[in-house]
Amino acid sequence: MHVSAVILALAALKYASAAPAPLFGIHLGSGDSSETKPTELSQDEITSNLVRPSLFARAVYCSSGVVEDWSCGPACDALPNVKVLTAGGDDGLVPNFFVAHDVDEDTIVVAHQGTNPKNLLSDLNDIKFRQVDANTTVLPDAGDDVKMHDGFLDAQERTAAQVLSTVQSALKSTGSKKVLVTGHSLGAAIASIDAMMLRMTLDKSVSLTATVFGLPRVGNQAWADLVDSTLGSSFTYVTNQDDPVPRVPPQFLEFQHPSNEIHITSVDASGKIATALRCPGQENTNCAGGNDILDASVANHRGPYFQNISMGNAACPF
Repeated sequence: MHVSAVILALAALKYASAAPAPLFGIHLGSGDSSETKPTELSQDEITSNLVRPSLFARAVYCSSGVVEDWSCGPACDALPNVKVLTAGGDDGLVPNFFVAHDVDEDTIVVAHQGTNPKNLLSDLNDIKFRQVDANTTVLPDAGDDVKMHDGFLDAQERTAAQVLSTVQSALKSTGSKKVLVTGHSLGAAIASIDAMMLRMTLDKSVSLTATVFGLPRVGNQAWADLVDSTLGSSFTYVTNQDDPVPRVPPQFLEFQHPSNEIHITSVDASGKIATALRCPGQENTNCAGGNDILDASVANHRGPYFQNISMGNAACPF
């Protein structure tokens, strides 16, 4: 997300938290939250469960041209034996994305690019806070109570048909039974909707994992509950220290995170070793949900997260 959008949202959050309801006719709602004590992740868990998805989330920031033949320099070299099946996007209104076969893991990977702060069209996807009904063509199990961020849903819909058809074809042609969906920032929002679409559409024999980074809130309480009931523990979103993006859009506008947050509490000076917590429940106040907005660090949004992995166009300049 663009820095100015984050600052505006946080300013609104600070103002609204002290304002009486309703504010300008808007109900200042607040969803569920958890105060359950988190548990620490081991370094083995970080390496086994988070590193590979983060490498794909980094690689999708590279241009589609170099991603197609997997020649994007260090970001691609870190993931050998990957066959890209489709890649697209314009680095703007349609953020870059790809579907690939991770041959070493025999997994079909869907990855979506986050916001390029240099591109205004991409930012416009982020700053539209209006909630709309879920698209039941994309999300057939969504009820009338599910409301979603207008910009994120629009961005996902632009590539939904291509992603779905490519994944279905890839599962058939490769014989793989595993799908990984990932992304960072705006890409994390698109990826979370993709994961729900794929889980609702693909055969239940296909194992689906969604691991995303720097996720903004995508929908309302009903959306968060639907993610929990549909994806359960196969969905993970990683927040990094004082990254402000997971705090927007704000809860007072009826936005809510699902469960299964992993919160990075510190990263050492080398950028390689992170300490992280597994945060039970939705909006755990011991994790990103309890961050002081005055301590917000946009640098934490970019990283490093762990093993010196950062996100954004600077992390993949090709």
